Amino acid sequence: MDAVEIKHVTKTYGQHRAVDDLSLTVPAGSVYGFIGPNGSGKTTTLRMTMGIIYPDANSGLISVLGQAVVGAARDRVSYLPEERGLYKKMKVRDVLQFAARLKGCRDCKKETEQWLDRLDMADWGEKKVEALSKGMAQKIQFIAAIISKPDLLILDEPFTGLDPVNTNVVRDAILDVRAAGTTVIFSTHDMGVAEEMCDFIFMIFKGCKVLDGTLESIQDRYGADIIRVRVDTNGSSDPTRILADLPGIERINDFGNLQELRMSAGTDSQAVLRTLVDRATVRHFELAKPSLHDIFVRIANPDEAEVIHE
Repeated sequence: MDAVEIKHVTKTYGQHRAVDDLSLTVPAGSVYGFIGPNGSGKTTTLRMTMGIIYPDANSGLISVLGQAVVGAARDRVSYLPEERGLYKKMKVRDVLQFAARLKGCRDCKKETEQWLDRLDMADWGEKKVEALSKGMAQKIQFIAAIISKPDLLILDEPFTGLDPVNTNVVRDAILDVRAAGTTVIFSTHDMGVAEEMCDFIFMIFKGCKVLDGTLESIQDRYGADIIRVRVDTNGSSDPTRILADLPGIERINDFGNLQELRMSAGTDSQAVLRTLVDRATVRHFELAKPSLHDIFVRIANPDEAEVIHE
C-alpha cells in the first residue's frame, strides 16, 4: 500500500493557482523529499495531505494510508509545520506528554525521556518552553511530532534553525524513525540533505510537478553534462578568467577551489580538456551528472547569469 496518493489535485486562492493538477504517489516506508522555490506550492500540498486545507471542489482525490483525507486530527499521522508553535508557559515534558495524548498515546513517559536524552534536552525537561532557544524549541517540536510513533510523518522544513551538529542529530533520528516503519515526507531547501536522505524526490514549480523519482533517475534525464575542474590560476585570483569562452560551455559555477562547467548539447568533453590543457595546468578534470542543486537552479532560474559565484 502506498502511504499517500494524490490524483489530479488543484488548489486555488482567488486568481492564484497554488497547485495545478498535481498527481504523485509516496511509497510506504520511504523518505520522500519535497523541493521547490518559495511559493511553489510545497506547503499547500502538505497541508492538503494533512486535511488542514482542502483541494478545489471536484479537482481530484487525496488518499492517506489507504483512506480519503477527512481531517487533520488523525492518530496515525503527525505533522511538523513550517510555522513553529509551542505553549510557551508549559514545561517541556508537559508539552510532550500533551502532544502524545492528542495522538492517543496515554503513557509515553519512557519515550519522552528517551527522546529528550537523545536530542540532548534532558536537562531542560522541567524548564518552560519560553526559556528555550530557537534551536532547542525546534528539537522539542520535532519530538512532539514523532513521540506517538506515527505511520506517516510530515515535516515542513525540519532543519530550519538548527546548527550543523543538531541537523545531524535530527537527520539521524528521522532515518531511525523510517527504519522502524514510518513513512517520512519532508520539504527542504537544502539540496545536499535531499540527495543524502531521500529515496524519492519531488519538485514542484509554479504549482506543477516538474520532477518526481529517485535521484539517479532524475539525474539520468539530464545526462553527464557537467565537468568539474581545478586548474592552476597562475597568480590570478579568478579562475573563471582561464575558463572563459571555452567552446561548448554554456555556464560556469565557481566554487572557489573547484569550478563546474555545464556543457551544451553535443559538446565533446575531450575537446574541452584539450583546450584547457593549452591554457593552464589542469589539476582535476571529472565528467559528472548534475547535482540536485544544479537541476533545481536550471528549472527555477534558467535565465540567470552565466558565471555563478557560490
